[in-house]
Amino acid sequence: MNRRMLLTFPLLALLAPAARAADLQLTAQDHADIGRIEACLNALHTLKARFLQVAPDGSTSGGTAWMERPGRMRFQYDKPSPLLLVAGHGLFVFYDRELKQTTNIPLDATPLGLLLRDNLTLSGDVTVTGIERIPGQIQVTIVRTRSPGDGSLTLVFADNPLALRQWVVVDGQRQETHVSLFNVELGGTFDPDMFTFIDPRVLPGSDKYYQ
Repeated sequence: MNRRMLLTFPLLALLAPAARAADLQLTAQDHADIGRIEACLNALHTLKARFLQVAPDGSTSGGTAWMERPGRMRFQYDKPSPLLLVAGHGLFVFYDRELKQTTNIPLDATPLGLLLRDNLTLSGDVTVTGIERIPGQIQVTIVRTRSPGDGSLTLVFADNPLALRQWVVVDGQRQETHVSLFNVELGGTFDPDMFTFIDPRVLPGSDKYYQ
C-alpha cells in the first residue's frame, strides 16, 4: 500500500491487539446524551456536504461527500487530488487514479464503518470510551468492544439541535484523520451507481461520476 493512501485516509491496522475496551463510568447525563446521539444518527439517512480533511501529516484536502445509511458513502476529492473513496456492498474502496491502485477494506474492519451501520447502538459490541461537552458542541468516542486496538471513531455534533459536523478516525497505529463537514444538505435521493466502484483497469470509464 502506498504512503499517500495511508496518509489520506486511515486504514485498518490488521494486526492490532484484540483487547476488550475498558468500561467508562457513564453518568445519567452521559446516558441521556448518548440516547440523543443514537436517535440523531439513526434518523440520518442521506447527506451531501463539502468536506475538509486533515491527514495525519497535517496536509489538507477537500471535496464533496455523499452518505446514504446504511452502508454507503462517497468522498470525491477535488482536483488535483487523484483519490476517490467509495463505500458500498460491504466494502470501502480507495482508488488512486494517478497510481492506478485500488485498495478494498471491509466496512466492519474500520472505525468509520460504525458510522454507516444500520440502527447504530452505542452499547453491546460498541463501547463509548469518551464523551465531552463544550458550549454548543458534544462529542462521543467509540470503539468496537472486542477490538479497541483496531482504532476509534470520534463523532462531533453541533448541539441544540444535534447535527453531525465532524469526525476523527484514529487507526490502530494512532494516526489521526479529521474530517469536517460544511454546507450540509440532508435528505434527497442519490443514484446507486455513485456507491458502486468498478476498477477502470477492468472497465474503462466505468465510474461515470469520476472523470
